[in-house]
Amino acid sequence: MIRHVVLFTWSPDADAERRAQTVEALRGLRRSVGGMTSLVVADDADLVDGNADTVLIAEFPDVEAFHRYAQDPVHLAVIAEHVRPILAARSAIQHRV
Repeated sequence: MIRHVVLFTWSPDADAERRAQTVEALRGLRRSVGGMTSLVVADDADLVDGNADTVLIAEFPDVEAFHRYAQDPVHLAVIAEHVRPILAARSAIQHRV
C-alpha cells in the first residue's frame, strides 16, 4: 500500500470561501478519480503557529494506482484550477504502509 501525504499552505490573500472550495474540490477526487482506498482532506486545527493550512492523506493499493491518480486529467485540473492559484507552499511524501 502507498500513502500519499500533502501539506498545503495557502497564500495570505486566499479568502475563506476560496480555501473551502479548494478543500471540497480535493475531497471530490475520491469519487471523480478513484483508485484510492481512503482519502482525508482536513484543515489544520490551529493548535500550533506555523503549521500548514490543509493536509491531504490518500492511500492507494499499489504504486500503479498512485501513478494513475497523479496523472489523471481530473486530478491535474483540480490542481490547476483550485490549488495553484492560492498556493504559497506545498510539501509531499509518498511512503509504503
